[in-house]
Amino acid sequence: ALVHHYFGTKEQVFEAAIEVVLAPALNAPEALVEGPLDGVGERFARFFFGVWERPATRTPLLAIVRSALSNDTAAAVFRRLIVSQLLRRIAGRFDLPDAELRAELAAAQLVGCAILRYVIKVEPLASADVEQIIARVAPVVQRHLTGT
Repeated sequence: ALVHHYFGTKEQVFEAAIEVVLAPALNAPEALVEGPLDGVGERFARFFFGVWERPATRTPLLAIVRSALSNDTAAAVFRRLIVSQLLRRIAGRFDLPDAELRAELAAAQLVGCAILRYVIKVEPLASADVEQIIARVAPVVQRHLTGT
Protein backbone atom coordinates (compact mmCIF):
# COMPACT_ATOMS: atom_id res chain seq x y z
CA ALA A 1 0.00 0.00 0.00
CA LEU A 2 2.87 2.38 0.77
CA VAL A 3 4.52 1.71 -2.58
CA HIS A 4 1.23 2.44 -4.34
CA HIS A 5 0.74 5.57 -2.22
CA TYR A 6 4.18 7.05 -2.99
CA PHE A 7 4.70 5.85 -6.55
CA GLY A 8 1.24 5.18 -7.99
CA THR A 9 1.00 2.60 -10.75
CA LYS A 10 3.34 -0.28 -11.46
CA GLU A 11 4.77 1.72 -14.36
CA GLN A 12 5.51 4.66 -12.05
CA VAL A 13 7.35 2.36 -9.63
CA PHE A 14 9.33 0.97 -12.55
CA GLU A 15 10.12 4.50 -13.78
CA ALA A 16 11.34 5.55 -10.33
CA ALA A 17 13.58 2.48 -10.13
CA ILE A 18 14.99 3.10 -13.61
CA GLU A 19 15.56 6.77 -12.84
CA VAL A 20 17.69 5.85 -9.83
CA VAL A 21 19.70 3.33 -11.85
CA LEU A 22 20.11 5.71 -14.81
CA ALA A 23 21.06 8.73 -12.69
CA PRO A 24 24.78 8.53 -13.60
CA ALA A 25 23.92 8.31 -17.30
CA LEU A 26 21.23 10.99 -17.22
CA ASN A 27 23.23 13.49 -15.19
CA ALA A 28 25.61 14.37 -17.97
CA PRO A 29 28.17 16.90 -16.83
CA GLU A 30 27.57 20.49 -17.84
CA ALA A 31 30.88 20.43 -19.73
CA LEU A 32 29.33 17.90 -22.10
CA VAL A 33 26.30 20.05 -22.78
CA GLU A 34 27.70 23.56 -22.30
CA GLY A 35 31.28 23.13 -23.51
CA PRO A 36 32.58 24.28 -26.89
CA LEU A 37 31.05 22.69 -29.96
CA ASP A 38 34.46 21.55 -31.15
CA GLY A 39 34.97 18.16 -29.57
CA VAL A 40 31.38 17.66 -28.41
CA GLY A 41 31.29 14.32 -30.26
CA GLU A 42 34.31 13.06 -28.37
CA ARG A 43 32.98 14.35 -25.02
CA PHE A 44 29.63 12.68 -25.64
CA ALA A 45 31.23 9.36 -26.69
CA ARG A 46 33.70 9.45 -23.79
CA PHE A 47 30.92 10.14 -21.29
CA PHE A 48 28.67 7.44 -22.76
CA PHE A 49 31.30 4.72 -22.83
CA GLY A 50 32.57 5.82 -19.43
CA VAL A 51 29.17 4.98 -17.95
CA TRP A 52 29.09 1.62 -19.74
CA GLU A 53 32.67 0.70 -18.80
CA ARG A 54 32.09 1.03 -15.04
CA PRO A 55 30.82 -2.32 -13.68
CA ALA A 56 28.68 -0.51 -11.08
CA THR A 57 26.67 1.21 -13.82
CA ARG A 58 27.00 -1.40 -16.59
CA THR A 59 25.13 -4.18 -14.78
CA PRO A 60 21.95 -2.20 -14.11
CA LEU A 61 22.10 -0.61 -17.58
CA LEU A 62 22.23 -4.07 -19.14
CA ALA A 63 19.10 -5.06 -17.24
CA ILE A 64 17.27 -1.89 -18.29
CA VAL A 65 18.26 -2.18 -21.95
CA ARG A 66 17.25 -5.84 -22.05
CA SER A 67 13.89 -4.95 -20.49
CA ALA A 68 13.37 -2.08 -22.92
CA LEU A 69 14.10 -4.34 -25.88
CA SER A 70 11.49 -6.90 -24.84
CA ASN A 71 8.80 -4.92 -22.98
CA ASP A 72 6.78 -2.03 -24.40
CA THR A 73 6.20 -0.43 -21.00
CA ALA A 74 9.90 -0.58 -20.13
CA ALA A 75 10.74 0.87 -23.54
CA ALA A 76 8.31 3.77 -23.04
CA VAL A 77 9.74 4.58 -19.61
CA PHE A 78 13.33 4.32 -20.84
CA ARG A 79 12.55 6.48 -23.89
CA ARG A 80 10.79 9.15 -21.81
CA LEU A 81 13.72 9.43 -19.40
CA ILE A 82 16.41 9.47 -22.08
CA VAL A 83 14.60 12.03 -24.23
CA SER A 84 13.51 14.36 -21.43
CA GLN A 85 16.65 14.29 -19.33
CA LEU A 86 19.51 13.84 -21.78
CA LEU A 87 18.71 14.26 -25.47
CA ARG A 88 16.71 17.48 -25.09
CA ARG A 89 19.56 19.00 -23.06
CA ILE A 90 22.01 18.13 -25.82
CA ALA A 91 19.67 19.23 -28.63
CA GLY A 92 19.06 22.54 -26.85
CA ARG A 93 22.75 23.31 -27.21
CA PHE A 94 22.55 23.50 -31.01
CA ASP A 95 20.91 26.33 -32.88
CA LEU A 96 19.82 24.14 -35.75
CA PRO A 97 16.30 23.40 -37.02
CA ASP A 98 16.84 19.64 -36.73
CA ALA A 99 18.75 19.61 -33.43
CA GLU A 100 16.54 16.94 -31.83
CA LEU A 101 17.02 14.61 -34.81
CA ARG A 102 20.78 15.24 -34.67
CA ALA A 103 20.91 14.39 -30.95
CA GLU A 104 18.85 11.24 -31.54
CA LEU A 105 21.09 10.10 -34.40
CA ALA A 106 24.18 10.65 -32.24
CA ALA A 107 22.54 8.66 -29.43
CA ALA A 108 21.52 5.91 -31.88
CA GLN A 109 25.14 5.60 -32.99
CA LEU A 110 26.28 5.18 -29.39
CA VAL A 111 23.43 2.93 -28.27
CA GLY A 112 23.96 0.67 -31.28
CA CYS A 113 27.62 0.31 -30.33
CA ALA A 114 26.64 -0.40 -26.72
CA ILE A 115 24.17 -3.11 -27.71
CA LEU A 116 26.71 -4.81 -29.96
CA ARG A 117 29.55 -4.47 -27.43
CA TYR A 118 27.87 -5.08 -24.07
CA VAL A 119 24.62 -6.95 -24.79
CA ILE A 120 25.25 -9.12 -27.86
CA LYS A 121 29.06 -9.09 -27.41
CA VAL A 122 29.97 -9.08 -31.10
CA GLU A 123 33.70 -9.51 -31.66
CA PRO A 124 36.01 -7.73 -32.19
CA LEU A 125 33.93 -4.82 -30.86
CA ALA A 126 33.25 -6.54 -27.53
CA SER A 127 36.93 -6.87 -26.66
CA ALA A 128 38.28 -3.76 -28.41
CA ASP A 129 40.00 -1.11 -26.34
CA VAL A 130 37.44 1.53 -25.38
CA GLU A 131 39.80 4.34 -26.40
CA GLN A 132 39.97 2.87 -29.90
CA ILE A 133 36.16 2.76 -30.05
CA ILE A 134 35.87 6.36 -28.85
CA ALA A 135 38.44 7.50 -31.42
CA ARG A 136 36.44 5.91 -34.25
CA VAL A 137 32.93 6.77 -33.10
CA ALA A 138 33.49 10.34 -31.86
CA PRO A 139 33.88 11.90 -35.35
CA VAL A 140 30.59 10.30 -36.44
CA VAL A 141 28.83 11.58 -33.32
CA GLN A 142 30.36 15.02 -33.95
CA ARG A 143 29.09 14.98 -37.52
CA HIS A 144 25.58 14.03 -36.38
CA LEU A 145 25.52 16.82 -33.81
CA THR A 146 27.17 19.70 -35.65
CA GLY A 147 27.42 18.69 -39.30
CA THR A 148 31.21 19.12 -39.17
